[in-house]
Amino acid sequence: MALFGLFSKEKKESLDKGLEKTKQSFFSKLGKAVAGKSKVDDEVLDELEEILITSDVGVDTTIKVIERIEERVARDKYLGTEELDSILREEIANLLEENNSEDLADFVLPDHKPHVILVVGVNGVGKTTTIGKLAAQFKAKGKSVVLGAADTFRAAAVDQLKLWGERVGVPVVAHGMNTDPSAVAFDAVKQGVETGADLVIVDTAGRLHTKVNLMNELSKIKRVMQKFIPEAPHEIVLVLDGSTGQNAFIQAQEFTKATEVSALAITKLDGTAKGGVVIGISDQFKIPVKYIGVGEQVNDLQVFNKAEFVDSLFKK
Repeated sequence: MALFGLFSKEKKESLDKGLEKTKQSFFSKLGKAVAGKSKVDDEVLDELEEILITSDVGVDTTIKVIERIEERVARDKYLGTEELDSILREEIANLLEENNSEDLADFVLPDHKPHVILVVGVNGVGKTTTIGKLAAQFKAKGKSVVLGAADTFRAAAVDQLKLWGERVGVPVVAHGMNTDPSAVAFDAVKQGVETGADLVIVDTAGRLHTKVNLMNELSKIKRVMQKFIPEAPHEIVLVLDGSTGQNAFIQAQEFTKATEVSALAITKLDGTAKGGVVIGISDQFKIPVKYIGVGEQVNDLQVFNKAEFVDSLFKK
């Protein structure tokens, strides 16, 4: 087992298990595509293209991968099907590397404090759960955390974040349902500054309403944060549900138009065969995938590591 010096054995096993459905689906299809064939020809490449698209890698990224493999086939003249796995692995690893995102070894924060994260995403993607798990993991690292319940359009979202706060042992700033989200964000950042917190995480409404309303709401939240910290928010993390496949692409398009998303968290990869969405979204949007969710437990929210992800996806 390759650990690359970054992952613990437990985290790697969790990642392997979380990507199992994607891996099984992908390689069973690939096995059928190359059955009885010794050479990578046009027919095999057509089959591979269909497999990548149905694994939710996305059309544009799939075309890019196929073109690169075609170049290698033309260059090497004779390419055996037994080499296809390793070539595919190399090209996917290359695509992820080209995103220029830095692999993090663990949950770490910059030196400034508080570090302010604004979390966006539609309802049902695991946004509030992701915030709770982030709070738990940073708290376990000895960091002080303040949460802001600025998704004020759903009572359930406010209540869920409060429950996470109680569970983790971190304060939650909440004004209740139908209150001004920017006022919650203001008070959360204010509390973070006054208490010397290391991290402030602010939840936002998970509605894909018109982009104008979304932009106005998020812009207002950012403006009030900047009254305390001119650089805030330091990160805007978009949470996407990996099991929704192409819907995740659409959501990424909408939110990246509405605000300056700086990082992605892709959840629920353990319950789907659509793990290829991580590759496509990383490639198409050039936004670093920072966190992935591969299970229900707190520690199943992991810092995304490109080498480990590819290793788990192609591990036999």
